Amino acid sequence: MNTIFQTWPWYVSGFLIGMVMLCLIYFGKSFGMSSNLRTLCSMTGVGKRVSFFDFDWKSQRWNLLVVLGSMLGGFVAVHFMSDASNVSINPKTITQLAQLGIDAPNGKLLPNALFGNDIFQTPKKIFILIIGGILIGFGSRYASGCTSGHAISGLSNLQIKSLKAVIGFFIGGLIMSHFILPLIF
Repeated sequence: MNTIFQTWPWYVSGFLIGMVMLCLIYFGKSFGMSSNLRTLCSMTGVGKRVSFFDFDWKSQRWNLLVVLGSMLGGFVAVHFMSDASNVSINPKTITQLAQLGIDAPNGKLLPNALFGNDIFQTPKKIFILIIGGILIGFGSRYASGCTSGHAISGLSNLQIKSLKAVIGFFIGGLIMSHFILPLIF
């Protein structure tokens, strides 16, 4: 199969992300998905009730292009570039996931147990999704940005607070995947 339809190697994707960051730095902009969501919430007028959303969202209209591009990129990736035949997962990881009841991707990018429609069929899994969403929202607000904002934009601008946030994100991810996830599943 043509390699354009497979997942891209890290060095292609990383290079493209780096080029986007150089453009943003050149134009004096910073990147982060949570700031895009803040702009969307501000547009609805919720700033009249919550001071965090009370700012000049029109100055951040360019962020809406990032949201649109993310949706378009996701559509293209799913419908035209989802051949995961070049993705290899360590057999030990597959064994550990199987012990948790998570199926191997088997040529797909994502396991059905975590990303299929079955996730919405049990109250436990719906509860986990809701709590996870609340924790992500709280964490990105508490850290003054999300993982993409700190790890991509903040680190490229050599911000110490972003370095601290990224270290915290990784420690939290390790704790979640090694200690909490096995308790949940």
